[in-house]
Amino acid sequence: MAAAQGHLADGPDDGGGDEAPAAFRNAVEGLRGARLRPELEIAATRAPARLAPHAYALEAAVVQDDEDLADGRLILLHDPAGHEAWQGTFRLVTLVRAELEPEMAGDPLLPEVCWSWLTGAFEARGVSHAELSGTVTLAGSHYFGGLGDRPPATQIEIRASWTPREGRDGVPDTAAHLTAWCELLCQIGGLPPTGGVDAAVVTLPQRRGPRAR
Repeated sequence: MAAAQGHLADGPDDGGGDEAPAAFRNAVEGLRGARLRPELEIAATRAPARLAPHAYALEAAVVQDDEDLADGRLILLHDPAGHEAWQGTFRLVTLVRAELEPEMAGDPLLPEVCWSWLTGAFEARGVSHAELSGTVTLAGSHYFGGLGDRPPATQIEIRASWTPREGRDGVPDTAAHLTAWCELLCQIGGLPPTGGVDAAVVTLPQRRGPRAR
């Protein structure tokens, strides 16, 4: 992924240009101005066209020693007319995933722990949100035939969406939401939390043999 470390790089989506509502343009600028962990490579990418009148997307990877430990995608949606299901005019949608050691999949509390990283990151940074929902999925792969020399692999995937609370100017604090999301991405990749998150929170061990870039 062609991205920059520690800050959001430019991509194919310019945030809607001058024709986009000012609230949406300001929300995108908030994403661009966020200060992020140096282990992150993050860049804007093409946003889906049919989810909302205005959308901005980014993709990110947690990189250590030139290896990808986790990756994800975050999409900012905006409908100036509001959306009944969102209970607001903005919505954030995400997918985060990482590979784990196969024995980790047997922990019955793993999905709850992973979900708690998202809610915990919100709480630690005072991120105001509503209508949070999502899933945590574990999937195992076993290889056969010509791929039989590969060890079994387990992937964890978090899908979530939430409504960021808007400020007095009608713009949510998207930088805070992005920072919290990036903390989730780092934790699922096996990195310890920063000072902004309770250091006692359990992190997943880095998987055996992360993917080469």
